[in-house]
Amino acid sequence: MNANWFTSTINDVCLVVTDGSHFSPKSVNIGQYMVSVKDFTDYGFDFSGCRKISDDDYFTLQKNGCVPEFEDILIGKDVARYFEDIIVYRQEERPALLSSIAILRCDKAKILPDFLYYLMKTPDFRQDVRENYASGSAIPRIILKDFKRMPIRYPSIAQQHKIVGLLSAFDHKIALNARMNDNLEQQVKVLFAEMFPSAGNVKMANGILSDIAHITMGQSPNGKSYNEAGIGTVFFQGRAEFGFRFPVIRLFTTEPKRMATRGDTLMSVRAPVGDLNVAHEHCCIGRGLSAIHSKYGHSSFILYTMFSLRTQLDIFNGQGTVFGSINKDALNEMPVFVPETSEIERFENIAAPIDRMILKNHDEIVCLTALRDALLPRLMSGELDVSVLDL
Repeated sequence: MNANWFTSTINDVCLVVTDGSHFSPKSVNIGQYMVSVKDFTDYGFDFSGCRKISDDDYFTLQKNGCVPEFEDILIGKDVARYFEDIIVYRQEERPALLSSIAILRCDKAKILPDFLYYLMKTPDFRQDVRENYASGSAIPRIILKDFKRMPIRYPSIAQQHKIVGLLSAFDHKIALNARMNDNLEQQVKVLFAEMFPSAGNVKMANGILSDIAHITMGQSPNGKSYNEAGIGTVFFQGRAEFGFRFPVIRLFTTEPKRMATRGDTLMSVRAPVGDLNVAHEHCCIGRGLSAIHSKYGHSSFILYTMFSLRTQLDIFNGQGTVFGSINKDALNEMPVFVPETSEIERFENIAAPIDRMILKNHDEIVCLTALRDALLPRLMSGELDVSVLDL
């Protein structure tokens, strides 16, 4: 631990510690954005599904400090999601915030917003939040007075810039790879739609899914066989582990039952039915998933066929007594358009290399994330001295 660092509290290094509106204005069709924690993404807010409020209500909330400024730190107050719902806000839009979001405005003469952001993402800080700053029994939340009293340590502004520069370089490359993957996937979806305009249209279907794919429905192993220590087989319970394209490994099992093969399309079979990922390696799948395996080696064609069936699969989200679901028979009998083999192979020859690029970018994201997370606590504690670095 570096003795040259300052010890303080969040309240001492922030000009503003507040939260969003504690009342919810009436929604309107045309107006200003109002967001809650459900609209958080990794890099800002997704405004596509958020509500709108009148200009008058917006300006009232703005006067009351419920609208963020550039480089405010925005944090979801729900302790269970605190570690996901935290951003340095840099979007052009300035939405009104609901009270589920806290606003920290740094005194930049003392602490950089990105430095405080990274500090609040460290394992020690996270553990401290879990153990000492949860209020309420049903949904534990962090209240403003607790944000204010959280202890922090920080170095000079010059050293903060160096630390932020190192960590943000990882984040920028991770974000670039993620944007590349999204763009690549959209390109292949456009190609698929152009080559197979009848795909996804029930009336144009000339086959069923079991004509082109083997379906494996997941089955959960004995809970006592689960572990996070990497012992046994990778295990995915359901869509909770899904990422952009590949699921995040959290659990292993020593008693695997139903298996998916590397490259299989993984689909959630419980609400919401139809969410998709791809198996990165051989893995055990729980009862929330199915594995869809191409009978003829056309893994990319199967994946984009399943993307095209989203409307059909959404029907199953309205069925069942409580939650939607789909069984193996219904999945096997799903109407699909099956083109000539030569056309499938022509698509596969274009799509498969692009999907391999997506996999390569994903693997790089995983590696960069692991390196960043290993450096993060050492940099933010002063264990690694950056003062001598010429950055």
